[in-house]
Amino acid sequence: MRIAIVGCGYVGLVAAACFAELGHDVICVDNDREKIAALNNGILPIHEVFLPELVQRHRGRRLAFSDDLSSAVRDGQVVFIAVGTPQSENGEADLSYFEGAVREIAHSLQGDPKIIVEKSTVPVYTSEWIRLILAREGAEASSFEVASNPEFLREGTAVADFLYPDRIVIGADSERTCEVMRHLYEPLTSGTYPRAASALPGPASAVSPPRLIITSTKSAELIKHASNAFLAMKLSFVNSVANVCESVGADIEQVCEAVGADSRIGPRFMKPGIGYGGSCFPKDLLAFGALARAHGCELRLLDEVARINDEQRQVFLKKVRNALWTLKGKRLAALGLAFKGGTDDIRESPAVHIVNSLHREGATVVAYDPAAMDRARQALPPAISFAQAAYDAAQGADALLILTDWEEFAALDLDRLRRTLRHPIVIDGRNLYSPHLMLAKGFTYASIGRAQVSPISPPSALPARGALTPGPRPAANP
Repeated sequence: MRIAIVGCGYVGLVAAACFAELGHDVICVDNDREKIAALNNGILPIHEVFLPELVQRHRGRRLAFSDDLSSAVRDGQVVFIAVGTPQSENGEADLSYFEGAVREIAHSLQGDPKIIVEKSTVPVYTSEWIRLILAREGAEASSFEVASNPEFLREGTAVADFLYPDRIVIGADSERTCEVMRHLYEPLTSGTYPRAASALPGPASAVSPPRLIITSTKSAELIKHASNAFLAMKLSFVNSVANVCESVGADIEQVCEAVGADSRIGPRFMKPGIGYGGSCFPKDLLAFGALARAHGCELRLLDEVARINDEQRQVFLKKVRNALWTLKGKRLAALGLAFKGGTDDIRESPAVHIVNSLHREGATVVAYDPAAMDRARQALPPAISFAQAAYDAAQGADALLILTDWEEFAALDLDRLRRTLRHPIVIDGRNLYSPHLMLAKGFTYASIGRAQVSPISPPSALPARGALTPGPRPAANP
């Protein structure tokens, strides 16, 4: 089929490359001419595994990039809208870019009826607004249909998530729209793509064929917000339990293993850390809450999920203070700036927040990230230094902080690391290492939801930072 995708951002670019991989002819459109020129030269604006291979494979064949929206819409059978829907000041999704795209599409509806598909994360009733805006711009009702097809892509594994999904959700209100959308995804739902000799490898846990779920447009619009809200809630719950584990001397990894073995709960997202970030969870929680309030409902649980997430950053900073006493004048190595491993996205990254906080407290921070340093330079103070490798960041540091779960950070040469650091102190916000191993290697090691270990035992009477008991006040002058 002929597909037009409006928006060459994260979602649009991944969808365009993957639809081309499935055998469709795709034009990806953006009004940023510099971005289009770069894409036409094979230069990608994001870091994503397998995406360069797909763009190289299909660019100039099934995949094209253009700034001419009218031409792309006229030639397309299905038009996906994948523009940004950032958070507005009141927490609602800012749909101004989305509305602008709809208005442009309205003036390009020629030939056979087009199916206009919401791919961006949008609030319920957006499909109704699309129909209304198109009508106001003079589009004939017979020239279009509207569908919702939410994406469930995780940054760092987005291509695999698209080609080997758990489920595909199609929200449509007519049988014709359902049939066209089914045809788009037929190589996945029939299981033919995974069997193809040229298919990209999928995860071991991939379900083939994936489940195809047909809903109304309103239900589909709610599904993405509800899914992200639940996953964020699961992360905040695990972090809360991790803090309890530390307080009572339990091990969060053991707790999560047993709790996740319950088929009603499952092991995925049972991972403690320094909190979630990125472009989806923080924004979608606020947007979902704002939507609920606008319709007379209260989702107070989401407010608590966000509060716990913010507090988790402070939990980690307290661990750094407890390990070093004072931060002013200390040299700290920070491994990781992206909000998660596998991506260069630093939006709402807890790692960036923590680095900023350490800098404000007077620490000298040397950071390293395999992909996100160029973006981080624009978001961090000029005083933050950047290293070219993890060991360079650790050179002479008073402590090493693990802030992002990159695979290479879980495979460090611990003997070399111990020799490189000024003091063998590691504070791990992603639980990449075993406390027993770190103790055996001679490290003072603090992590999330597990007891700190150290070859040097502090005096038993030494209180934690933030828990100092004030001594007697001096007598007042007579």
